[in-house]
Amino acid sequence: MGFLIRTAITAVAFYIAANLVTGLWFSSLTTLIIAAIIFGVVNAVIRPILSTLSLPITVLTLGLFTLVINAVMLGLTALLMPGMRITSIGTAFLAAIIIWLVSWAANKVIGDRVAA
Repeated sequence: MGFLIRTAITAVAFYIAANLVTGLWFSSLTTLIIAAIIFGVVNAVIRPILSTLSLPITVLTLGLFTLVINAVMLGLTALLMPGMRITSIGTAFLAAIIIWLVSWAANKVIGDRVAA
């Protein structure tokens, strides 16, 4: 149940980011939902490895490199999802920030009521 709610939150965050950032595009609502699922899997599998490998630079930048990792995860999702397009790294970076903010706000509202 928690996975479905978090996927729905990510899908809403993708929708908001696609409307705010001109270089992020989804071909359909179905593509957006599937992209949210793929994004969750990419974050669960690849992000921990990438975060561990980039730990020294993350410490040197006082955690700001995490934003770059978020953009890379979004770009990887776009590579894996045929109906999703990101036009530039700047677009990925800005969209990753918006997705992070929306997801953070939604998780604050939901809190611990959702089982992980």
